Amino acid sequence: MILEELLNETEVIETKGDLSCPIEGLTFDSRQANPQGIFFAVRGTQTDGHRFIDDAIRQGASAIVCETWPEILLENVCYIRVADTSAAMGRIAAAYYGYPSRQLKLIGITGTNGKTTTATLLYELFRRLGYKVGLISTVTYCIDSEQRESTHTTPDSIRLNEMMGEMVTAGCEYCFMEVSSHSLVQHRTEGLYFSGAVFSNITHDHLDYHHTFAEYIRAKKMLFDALPAEAFALTNADDKNGKIMVQNTRARVETYALQAFADFRCRIIEMLFDGMLLNLDGSEVWVKFLGRFNAYNLTAVYATALSLGAERDEVLRILSDLTPVRGRFETVRSEKGITAIVDYAHTPDALQNVLRTIAEIRKKGEHIYVVVGCGGNRDRTKRPEMAKIAVDHSDMAILTSDNPRLEDPETIIEEMKAGLDTSDRYLAITDRHEAIRAAVALARPGDIILIAGKGHETYQDVGGKKHHFDDREEITQALIGH
Repeated sequence: MILEELLNETEVIETKGDLSCPIEGLTFDSRQANPQGIFFAVRGTQTDGHRFIDDAIRQGASAIVCETWPEILLENVCYIRVADTSAAMGRIAAAYYGYPSRQLKLIGITGTNGKTTTATLLYELFRRLGYKVGLISTVTYCIDSEQRESTHTTPDSIRLNEMMGEMVTAGCEYCFMEVSSHSLVQHRTEGLYFSGAVFSNITHDHLDYHHTFAEYIRAKKMLFDALPAEAFALTNADDKNGKIMVQNTRARVETYALQAFADFRCRIIEMLFDGMLLNLDGSEVWVKFLGRFNAYNLTAVYATALSLGAERDEVLRILSDLTPVRGRFETVRSEKGITAIVDYAHTPDALQNVLRTIAEIRKKGEHIYVVVGCGGNRDRTKRPEMAKIAVDHSDMAILTSDNPRLEDPETIIEEMKAGLDTSDRYLAITDRHEAIRAAVALARPGDIILIAGKGHETYQDVGGKKHHFDDREEITQALIGH
């Protein structure tokens, strides 16, 4: 492919060099630059790609996309200056891979909580409807039936377009994709064509990156602002920021809710530990999910499917057969009747929702124990709030390590304890393995243990190194004999 052809939809300020050179690769990592490839000098949060332009050229890069010219311009290299390298990378990547998002029905799901469940259930539902489908989520990437390891909630724009190109080749008609606030601000979705977008909710999270809640909302809203007129924008009418998300969109606005008037309505009729009975737009359906948060997720799935033209009765039939996503309210029961729940809840709102659901279902006399930590090198302001929620909604909270990353895990726990009073019932056990075993030792038949924060993850990041650690494996082993 010729370089000039790749720039058709990119706003270029100035070029120097031969635009007719062939291109056979894209990268923003100078170590992966190759002959006849483009290197994108991206300004990141940790480092500036402009520092590595010379390294990329030594590796063979024949074209450089940058925001400022390097000191020396070589004759055998073509330079393209743009206002924002990340945005240009998205548009050039889309062109390089043949605009694959335009050949799919690409649906973006954004919000603080519920993205993974909603995207994954849509993937499962449409596969059962007989379609080939792609999935890009926090847990996994799927090209129809092929699964790949997930590295980010939303990958970089080169990998996104490459995977979507593979989806098109595999015959996929739909792709359901989680869209993180980070990816929107960093222009990873630039150049993608969305047929629809879904907003779940927005609560306290990622303020370490966005700094203010207003900026966090603005980031999420970018997805809806960029939708084309022929797309749909589905928003949660019960969330006070639901209207804000779609106030400037060109797309067709649709709403769903459990309380407010909306285009798609849901009501919880009954809830037990093995599922709940819902009323979706007048039809009763039993689902294998628990909690109001999952009622919202399922309503979003139902509404999205109908917005995409799926047959209503068939959607309801399949919803009744779907199962929870790995690490989302996943239950393990002991022989003697202790129920353990592993959940990814790592925000104050998500933790409160899960604990309230457990409280609604438990029987008189049953106790709730919660094991919870907070991640290192992430939003510190939510730590005391997380601890307070855990204590207020359980009979005993055990504060422990999550993924401390480069922080001291005991310091993180001390910051969690700042939200507690001396009268609060809690234990602090830094070792997560020991914290889980302590919860099991305290529990009696009929009691409920919630292990929150890591969900599907199979590692623990300590000191910047990942070690194998799976909450589901840990609680399963701990419950043997109990």
